[in-house]
Amino acid sequence: MDIQIEKKKGIQKRHLPYIIGGAALLLLIVWIAFGNHASTLRVDGRSLNIAEVTYGEFNDYIRINGQVQPISIVQISPEEGGIVQEKVIEEGAQVKKGDIILRLSNSDLDLQILNAESELAEKQNLLRNTQVTMQQDKLTNETEKVQLDIDTQRKQRTYRQYKRLYEEHLISREEYLQAREDYEASQKKHSLITERLIQDSIFRTIQMDQMEENLQNMRKNVLLIRERKNKLEVRAPIDGELGLLDAELGQNITAGQKVGQINDLSDFKIEAMIDEHYIDRVTNGLPATFERQGTQFSLRVRKVYPEVREGRFRTDLVFRGTRPENIRSGQTYYINLQLGEPTQSVLIPKGTFFQVTGGNWIFVVDKEGKKAYRRQIRIGRQNPQYYEVTEGLEQGERVIVSGYESYKDNEILILK
Repeated sequence: MDIQIEKKKGIQKRHLPYIIGGAALLLLIVWIAFGNHASTLRVDGRSLNIAEVTYGEFNDYIRINGQVQPISIVQISPEEGGIVQEKVIEEGAQVKKGDIILRLSNSDLDLQILNAESELAEKQNLLRNTQVTMQQDKLTNETEKVQLDIDTQRKQRTYRQYKRLYEEHLISREEYLQAREDYEASQKKHSLITERLIQDSIFRTIQMDQMEENLQNMRKNVLLIRERKNKLEVRAPIDGELGLLDAELGQNITAGQKVGQINDLSDFKIEAMIDEHYIDRVTNGLPATFERQGTQFSLRVRKVYPEVREGRFRTDLVFRGTRPENIRSGQTYYINLQLGEPTQSVLIPKGTFFQVTGGNWIFVVDKEGKKAYRRQIRIGRQNPQYYEVTEGLEQGERVIVSGYESYKDNEILILK
C-alpha cells in the first residue's frame, strides 16, 4: 500500500538563491532611483584659481603684434639688362628721385646703336639720290613738254594756213587733210604728255612722302635706341631710403630683374598677422590703439589681405594723428584692435580651463565654498581679459578658471 508524502510548508532551502537575487535587484533599483552617482574628487582648494562672475562692460577687441614698415616700398628693376660696372650708392643711404644707383654696360646695345645709325645714314643717302633722280626726271619731262608745246603751235599754224589755201583752191585736199591730221595728233599727244606729267608729279609726291616718313621713323628708332643707352643708368624712382641692393660688380642683370628697393619714409604703416578665426570680423576702417612711452596712439585698418597662410592673414594699419618719436622700420608694437562696440554682459576672467572645456562647461563653486559642480554654459565673444557668457552663469557666482586637466572627467569637486 502506497504512503502519501505531505509537502513541506514555508521557505525551503532551495528558495534562498531566488530570494537573495530578488533582494539584490531591489537594492540596485533603489540605489539607481535615489542614490547620488556623480563621480567626485577631492582637490586642494588652495591650488585652484577661483573667480567671481561679474556683470559689466565687455570691450570687444583683440591683442595683436604689429611691425612698423615704410608706408610704401618701390622695387628697383632696370629697363635694360647689362653688366654692373659701378655701384654709385650703397644700401641704407638716403636718395632723391633721379639719383643714379647703378651703372650698367651692354655691348650688344652699343652694336644696335651703330647698326641703326648706319642704316639711317644709308636711308638718308638713298632719299637724297632718289630726290635728285626725280628732279632730273621732272626737268626732262618739262623739257619734253616745252618741245611738244612748240611743235603743237607750229602744226596749228600750218593747219590754219593750209585751211585758208584749201578754201581758195590753192592746194590739194590731201595736203589740207594731212596738215589737219598732224595738228590733231599733236593735240592728243600734248594731252597725254600733260596727263603723264600730272600722274608723275602725284607719284613722286607720294613716294617722297613715304620715304620721308620711313626716314623719320628711322630717326625716331635711333633716338629710342640712344634712350635705351641712357637706361643703363639705374636711377631712384622716388625719394627715400635705399633699403636693399642685391647687385655686385660684374654681375649680369637682366631687364626687369629686381635688384633693390626704396623705402618711402614720408610715413609709416604697421603690418600685423591675425588669426584666421577673425577674418570675417576684421574690415577696413576698424580702429586700433597702442601705448608707447606712456602715450596712447591711434590707428585704423587700411587694408585686409584675403590670403590665409599658416592659419593667419595679413592686415595693414595706418596712423591717425601723431606718431611715436624715433619711429623706425622693424619696431614691434602690441596693438588693441577694436572689433565692435562695448556691450553690457556677464563676464568671467580668462583662464586655462577653456583649453579643456572649449567654453562648453565649467565648475561652479557652491555658496559654502566646499564643493564645485560641473555646469553647462555657453561662451560668446572674448577679449584678452574676459569671456562673455551668454548662458549658464549669473552675476555673483564663483567659478574655477584654472586648468581642468586632472579632473576633466569628474562631476563634483570636494574642496579641502
